[in-house]
Amino acid sequence: MAIEPKERQRRKTTQGATIRDVAAKAGVSPMTVSRVINGEENVKPETRDLVNGVIRELSYAPNAAARSLAGSAPSRIGLLYDNPSTGFLSEVLIGVLDESSRTGAQVVLERCLDGESAITALNKLLSNGVDGLILPPPLCESADILAAVRASQTVAVAVAPGLASSEMASLRIDNRMAAFELTQHLIDLGHRRFGFIKGHPNQSVSEQRLEGFLAALKTAEIDPATASIEQGYFSYRSGLDAAERLLCCDPRPTAIFAANDDMAAATLTVIHRYGLSAPEDISVVGFDDTPIASTVWPALTTVRQPIASMARMAVDLVLEEIRRRRGAGGEPRQGMHPHMLVIRDSTGPVPGGG
Repeated sequence: MAIEPKERQRRKTTQGATIRDVAAKAGVSPMTVSRVINGEENVKPETRDLVNGVIRELSYAPNAAARSLAGSAPSRIGLLYDNPSTGFLSEVLIGVLDESSRTGAQVVLERCLDGESAITALNKLLSNGVDGLILPPPLCESADILAAVRASQTVAVAVAPGLASSEMASLRIDNRMAAFELTQHLIDLGHRRFGFIKGHPNQSVSEQRLEGFLAALKTAEIDPATASIEQGYFSYRSGLDAAERLLCCDPRPTAIFAANDDMAAATLTVIHRYGLSAPEDISVVGFDDTPIASTVWPALTTVRQPIASMARMAVDLVLEEIRRRRGAGGEPRQGMHPHMLVIRDSTGPVPGGG
């Protein structure tokens, strides 16, 4: 039967609307839309009414065919998160909410602020009857969290851990190689005096990025002992403090490698505060390619870790793991995602030609 133009448009709208579309039209975040859909109570009545009105207007509904992938009933996925980088968290949330709207999975969000509240938040998710969990860093490497997940025998997927796990599926990049390539870019520009801001010691990626940095120095026959290394914690605040210490070094580094974009952005702030310029006086690189990397000035050279894409894949993977547990079993799948070096304006030749 032929479809009239208006009917064709209506079906296109029904099939094409996503959680992003609903959020944009309602003027709220995708996370708020998810809370309304899942019937969570921590949403203002007027906001709930607004979102429900937009859902009806756009005829938004999860894809029924995709929902069947998880079984006859929608699977409930718990996302437990805590990360000092708001940009990183934003990418994780957008990816998870986008893909859950496509698959029809219900997402329950819980945030925790410290080790003690993490267990409380996890127990809350488990008591809500979630079928599986998505764990971004640092929780995907927390010994207490992993022990609790193991005891509950709940399916879990780790997003962006440093290491593969024998207990849960994971999606990650080669942090060591990515850091090696980023450092090699600075070496190719002529830099020989380096500063490095480490990530939080509670994450294995911190050590891997440092290892890649030092390995590149050794390959270029640069003594790693000449590098000034400062402790950071993946937060903007810690980047400010570490950059202050690096700029007081004598001789001062001509290039600073910060282990994530938040700390690299903070480094640019300190450089400007000292009346210096990047990259004319000091080149700066970050890691992850979160939104802040392209909004600061100058825009950051960094490694693109496709966090939103990995989060979308995590939703599919946790549904796959749920089916695997219900079926014949097998080992959790470990995925290695490609990374990309993104060259922007924060890096340039060594000052004075070396």
